[in-house]
Amino acid sequence: MRAVLELAGRHRLRAWEALPWAAALAAFFVFPNHLAFGTQLLITVLFALSLDLVLGYAGIVTLGHAAFFGAGAYTVGMLAQHLGWNEPLSSLAAAALVAGAIGLASGLVLLRTHGLTLLMLTLCTMALLEEAANMGARYTGGFDGMPGLGFQPLLGIFPFDVLFFRSQYLYALAVLFACFVVVRVLVYSPFGQSLTGIRENLLRMHAVGAPVRARLVLAYAISAALAGVAGGLFTQANAFVNLAVLGLDRAAGVLIILILGGYGRLYGAFVGALAYLLLEHALAKAYPTAWQLGLGLALMAVALYARNGILGIAASLHRRLGGRRAA
Repeated sequence: MRAVLELAGRHRLRAWEALPWAAALAAFFVFPNHLAFGTQLLITVLFALSLDLVLGYAGIVTLGHAAFFGAGAYTVGMLAQHLGWNEPLSSLAAAALVAGAIGLASGLVLLRTHGLTLLMLTLCTMALLEEAANMGARYTGGFDGMPGLGFQPLLGIFPFDVLFFRSQYLYALAVLFACFVVVRVLVYSPFGQSLTGIRENLLRMHAVGAPVRARLVLAYAISAALAGVAGGLFTQANAFVNLAVLGLDRAAGVLIILILGGYGRLYGAFVGALAYLLLEHALAKAYPTAWQLGLGLALMAVALYARNGILGIAASLHRRLGGRRAA
């Protein structure tokens, strides 16, 4: 229960927590020509944050979280393409509802298992949805997807700009902030602390009478809804959706992001996403044909020597420096 006590002690807002948001807002003015990259970064952070809720706090290991990202992305795309429903906020809410419903239905079945069985079943769920999207080409566009989607101006005032991404960036930042507040309140609530207790000692939580499976299913559904929001943002920002949103690359990529940044830490998704995308960009530019090799070596180094990710290294250094000052 030590982890639960530490979690309870970190619930208060700290002054430094304003820095990531201030930096993100400043980037809008400092890097006006890189807002497309910034928008993708914010969407990736939200996707990683949704996975961290189940992996870092509840201890549910999954390789199929892209299923919910893709469900949200296709919900927004199909509503715009076939029903003319292209109002951004309401279609984003629909994406959350659809992804959350899929997460709830699949969680009721999948979370009866654990370990390698659960890992493979989550992967199979994602593969089934990908194949369903491929076969339902009449509605999803199949392999070609749905390009050229159009959406109404945000709040009827701010049009989406596919060249400079000004509206998309601020929109993604606002949605990320709202979702982050929800996750922060959740993980520091009694419900969130019970998830940490389940991760740390499942048998003890059963022994004290906690409704373990119900809480895991609920966390899984909330996480799926957040991933659906990230997927819906992706479709709205880029004005297209295709099968890549349901691919293994996306599911594995977000897992790598949490390993790099540090899972079970609210800002691990932020640090990991920034590190991953910058490293991917730099390696792809330096070694276009072998950039994944460099990414793999970096991941191996983090997994072997920094098991708590970049934030784990920072926390370790802070403890050592604090100990020396006390001495």
